[in-house]
Amino acid sequence: MSFTPSENLKQEVAELLTHYPEGEQRSASLMVLHAIQSEAGYISKEAMQWAAGEIGIQPLNLYELVTFYPMLREEQPGKYVLKVCRTLSCALAGGMDLHKSLCNKLKLDPKKHGLQTTEDKKFSIEFAECLASCGTGPVIMCNDDFYEAVDDAKTVEILGGCE
Repeated sequence: MSFTPSENLKQEVAELLTHYPEGEQRSASLMVLHAIQSEAGYISKEAMQWAAGEIGIQPLNLYELVTFYPMLREEQPGKYVLKVCRTLSCALAGGMDLHKSLCNKLKLDPKKHGLQTTEDKKFSIEFAECLASCGTGPVIMCNDDFYEAVDDAKTVEILGGCE
């Protein structure tokens, strides 16, 4: 697999780097990674190598960030990314059961906690930390759409609306 940045991405990264003094461009690392993921949907090792060259750091420095921050992905997600909140309020309201139910509906492993994608690449599911709606759990996001007080019936509606 290869990575060829678009002209827009090259310009965006170059512009981001201008905000930092010479020798301090590593401070732009997270913003550069977000820009790559925004364009490509994920951050490949090849993209990390390219970005490291632009920033003037080792690819390992970017790999550390990609593997540390849960919002950054190393693999291409499905068209619809379901994020199930797993923090205490949502877990007590049934978030873990909701994750299991969604995984079963999508024929994915409910015991796996990382990003999983269906064979047809339509759906991905992963846990999320607090989605900031603790009083209305369980909460999920489907891409940028936010759903509160989700029960099993509502998951059928959400999945069915993904076309």
